[in-house]
Amino acid sequence: MAHYRISEAAQLLGVSDDTVRRWVESSDLVLAVDDAGRQVIAGTDLAARAVELAQAPHDPSSVGRSARNRFVGLVTRVVTDQVIAQVEIQSGQHRVVSLLSAEAVRELGLEVGSLAVAVVKATNVIIETPGGSQ
Repeated sequence: MAHYRISEAAQLLGVSDDTVRRWVESSDLVLAVDDAGRQVIAGTDLAARAVELAQAPHDPSSVGRSARNRFVGLVTRVVTDQVIAQVEIQSGQHRVVSLLSAEAVRELGLEVGSLAVAVVKATNVIIETPGGSQ
């Protein structure tokens, strides 16, 4: 099982080391000691906490769809030419970049600061892990 030091846990959750320590003090996370005598948090506990913290913003659309990967966020950049456009959305810690027609950008009224939802439906998703395979 994977274990993470407090600083690593904080970085993965996007919070400060002090926040992780407060969660330990309030029993929201449990510290263990690894073979080297370092205080660590079990990866399973950290994953559960990450899911608890992952509250996506309310999706403003009321359309049903099969795509499950939806990123609600703010448009942070729009670059257009005559035919194509590049739109960037910041959804929490995730930056989503989409290429679409300039006509679609105009029709949707996309501009920096607009609320938008990036919907991703992909048949190929690549998953990587640090280091080599075990």
